[in-house]
This record gives sequence, structure tokens and C-alpha cells, in this order.
Amino acid sequence: MKMKFEKVPTMDVDDLVASIQRFSWPDYAMFVLSLGICLAVGIYFGIFAKTKNAQEYLVGSRSMSVFPITMSLTASWVSGISLLGTPTEIYVYGTQYIYIIGGVLLATIFMSWMYLPVFHDLNLTSMYEYHERRFDKKVRLFASILFAIGMISWLPVVIYVPALAFNQVTGVNVHLITPIVCTICIIYTSMGGIKAVVWTDVIQIIIMFGAMILIAIKGTWNLGGIGEVLRRNWSGQRIEGPVFDPNPLTRHTIWSLIIGGCVYLLQNSGIDQNMLQRYMSLPTLKDGRKALWGFFFGLSGIVLICSYCGMILYATYYKCDPLTTGLAKQKDQLLPLLVVEVLGDFPGLPGIFIAGIFSAALSSLSTGLNAMAAVVLEDFYKPFFKRSLTNKQTLYVMRITVIIFGTICLGMVYVIEKLGTVLQLTLSMGAVASGPSLGLSTMGVFLPWVNAKGALAGSITSLISLSWICYGAQSMIAAGTLTFQHKPVSTEECNYHFMPKPWNTTTIFDSSQEFSIYRVSYLWYTMIGVLIAVPVGLVVSFLTTPLDPNDVDPKLLTPLVRKFFKPKKCTDETKYGETFDLPMQKTVSIVRKCCILATWNSIKSKIEHNF
Repeated sequence: MKMKFEKVPTMDVDDLVASIQRFSWPDYAMFVLSLGICLAVGIYFGIFAKTKNAQEYLVGSRSMSVFPITMSLTASWVSGISLLGTPTEIYVYGTQYIYIIGGVLLATIFMSWMYLPVFHDLNLTSMYEYHERRFDKKVRLFASILFAIGMISWLPVVIYVPALAFNQVTGVNVHLITPIVCTICIIYTSMGGIKAVVWTDVIQIIIMFGAMILIAIKGTWNLGGIGEVLRRNWSGQRIEGPVFDPNPLTRHTIWSLIIGGCVYLLQNSGIDQNMLQRYMSLPTLKDGRKALWGFFFGLSGIVLICSYCGMILYATYYKCDPLTTGLAKQKDQLLPLLVVEVLGDFPGLPGIFIAGIFSAALSSLSTGLNAMAAVVLEDFYKPFFKRSLTNKQTLYVMRITVIIFGTICLGMVYVIEKLGTVLQLTLSMGAVASGPSLGLSTMGVFLPWVNAKGALAGSITSLISLSWICYGAQSMIAAGTLTFQHKPVSTEECNYHFMPKPWNTTTIFDSSQEFSIYRVSYLWYTMIGVLIAVPVGLVVSFLTTPLDPNDVDPKLLTPLVRKFFKPKKCTDETKYGETFDLPMQKTVSIVRKCCILATWNSIKSKIEHNF
């Protein structure tokens, strides 16, 4: 196929790709400046405002303020995958994804009133300490291992995706930039602890929003206004109302986005060590709720601005699809291509965009490494080693943990690149781990009958089932037997030579076909995991002597459940030697009831013996 190019008629797509890779020195300067600021923050908290102990390193001595924590929560959740993937989602599949904001709202409500009061009031450092208090050490160890595996699988992808974007606009090799960026992140995370992570997150979220807003404003200006953006997206079938199809095989519906998205976000934005560690750094539950609602508005803003950038992406290329022509080699390179188109004539602005993408990656990476330091210390060292560490030794252990896991994640980038289709499988592993984890926490806070055997059996069954479902689905995607209908594209006004690549004409899965668990929308994975874990946990518990709800420490149950069960033990002590936090009158009442009951049983026994 030949298309006329106005300035250079003989230019083909490869020449055009080379011509747009024009990162200038102002762009490199803005990129380096953003990395330098993050490094400076880490050096400040590591050298000048020295961390004194583990509590300060991991949770900021539980005295941090709401604003930086809110910004950090948003930055930690928004990775480079989100910034690049959301616009691509709108370009390829349309605006249906925007309705996930409803799921974010529901998750925020549930987290605020059901889960956060339990974890915050226990003053946890590691989320998994709760599982030992509620169940036993085996359950705690299982949950900790699940988290570690999930982090090691996810963080390399977080690093690799923005490196691809950098390669698109500069031509710089992926394996040249990733070691530099990762090293900077490891340095400031290991030196400064959570305070360095939180304050660099504040800087990074500002850069992220700034980069996306720049694209939105300049892109809209180039196209002639918001009206033209909307018109082109409407004619290209990108703008659409909610789909109310109840079929779970349909990729995106209002049900999967709000209900399935709520369950997924509940685990990953609330009951996850990465996020919960930030809530724990706030002094009161009220502050935690403020940060949680601030996170809701921040995340909703990111979803909306990224979705609008996806609409600009389509409006810019609606007559010349860069995926069909090969101008973009992969879907995640669409937004960087738009940046070159929109901001390329302004030195320094493409650099700000790339800095924003890497800021998202750095915030996720630093959060993950800081959380791993907490898990290693609290869940892998303290429960199994009796030797207590000095404050200095504890800091060394946590810093070494950050360095080791950061190096492992960097090495995994090479593995991900070589394995190709395994990248898709890796992206789904988050849901595989989320289902069992949320199921475990839900059984703990809502179902006081569930014992340790039931909790472990339910979460392991959930993990195996989701792994099987995910592997089957990803195998079908890799084989091309499971794809979803893309929105129409056009190349009728391309003005350069190219060989068409029919990426959007592969075998399409019709959701009206016979049901198969492998074809279920990925948004239901976490909910499926919970629906497997909870019933199995209950059944096994009742088969192996369930707990008496009145024997469970009320602090370990959600406030909604606490009021239905009252402690009955006269000693009123938990297995940790702690007393339930009850008013004196209520304690006296319990003791009286116990004494009366004991007297009655004694009399009843004597009567039965005599007759």
C-alpha cells in the first residue's frame, strides 16, 4: 500500500519512526531533573533527617499528615501501566472502562467502614500480623508468601512498560535506562524509608498529573477544541453508554466494572500491604478515612484525565491507525507516539511526559520495596527468630531487603522481555493473588466461626483455582483463540508507505457462545477467588470444630459484626494475654452471668445424679 507523504513522498514507516525519535537536550534535562529531585529527597531523609528505628522507617512513627499520605496512595496505585494502558484501552475498546469509577466509590465505602477500622485500631505494621492474631502463624506465613510472590511478579512489569515508552521517543535501549532508574529508586527507598517514599510520591504525582494535563490541553488545541474531539470519537464509536449485559463472558459491562472492579480495588487499594502501610502511618482512624476519600478523588481524576487522553489519541489518528501501519509496534507505545505528535515542537515537554511515566513506575516500585521491607522484618524474621535486633541492626536488615528485592526485580525485567507471552500471564497474576488474599481477610473480619484450618484451606483452594483459570485464559489469548471485539480503525488518510498489520482482524470471541470459565471477564477474577475461598473456609471450619464467635477478640472483627457477639469468657483474655476493651459494667455483668450459669449447672448435675 502506498500513501503520499507531503514533504518526503518516498518516506516509509521505518523512516518516519526514526524521524520522530527526537528527544532533545531540554527533554533529557527535564527527565534527569525529576530523577535528581527524587534522589535528593532520599538523601535528605537518609542523612540529614536520619531514621531512628523500625517504626519510623516503616510507618513514620504513625505521625504523618493526611495530605502527603493521600498523594502517596494515589501515586502508589497509579503505575506507568495505568498511564499508558488507560488511553490505549479507550482507543482500542471505547469509553466503557470509565465506569470503573463506580467500583472505586463502592470499594472506598466498604474499606472506610468495614475493613479500615479493624486494621487501624490494631496498630499493625504488617497487614499479615492480623492473620496470626485471628488465625495462626501458618496462615500469616501463607499470606506473606503470597504477597511476596505477587510483588516480585508485578514490579518488573511496572519497570518494563515505561522503559518501552522511553524507547519509543528516544530510541534508547530498554536495558540501558532500567538499571539507572531502578538504582536511583533503590537508593532513595533504602536510605529514607517511608518518609522518603511518601514525599517523592508527592513530587511524582504532581509530575504525572502535569504530564497528562499537558497532553490533554495541547492535544485538544491541535484538534480544534473539545467539540471536535467528541465528534470524532462519537463517529468512531468510541463514546458509549453503559452495557447492562449480565453475561459474565462480556469483557466490560456495568456489572463487571462496578461490582467486579469494586472487589478487585478493595483488595489492591485497601487491604494490601502496599496501601495499608500508609494508612497505618496516620495517627487516627479519622485521618485514615480522610486519606482514603482523598485517594478516591485522586484516582478518579487520573482515570478521567487518562481516558480523555485516550479520546484525543483516537481523534488524532482516526484516519490513520498507527497499529495497522506499524508506526507503533505495541499498543503501549500509542501514547508516547501522541506525545511526539502533540508536544514534539516544544523542547522539554516530551521530557516532562516521560518523567511522568517513570514517576508512576518509581512510586509503585518504591512502595513495593518499602512494603517488602516491612513484610520481611515483621513476618519472616520476628516470628521465626528469637534474637532481638537493635535499632541499628533492624535498619540494616530493612535496607538490605530493599536492595536485594530491587535487584531481583531489575533482573526479572530481562526475563519478562525474553519470555514474550508470559508478560500477559504476569499481568494477570495480580488478580490470582488478590482473590485468596481478600478472601482470607474477609473470613477474618466478617466470619468469626472460621478457624485457621478453614482459612488456610479456603485461600489455598482459591489460589489453585484462579491460577488454573488464569493460565487457561492466557493460553487461549496467546494462541489467538480468545480475543475481544476492537473498535473500527481506518488508514484511508495515511501519508506514508506501510505494509498493513491486521492486528484487529483476528478471531473474535462472541460472548453468546457456550459458557467457558476461561472466557470470563478478567474483572471477575478477584470476586471468583473470594467466592471460592469463603465457602470452602466455612465448610472446612464446621467440619473441624468451628470457633465460638463469643471467644473471638472483638477487635479482630468489623464493627458491623462485633455488636452481634459478646465475649463470654470469665477471664476475658485472648491468646496474646490481652484483655478485651470493655467497659467495667459490661465486664462485671459477664462475670455475674458466668457465676450464675456455673451455679445452675452444679445444681442441675446433682439433681440428675439423685434421680
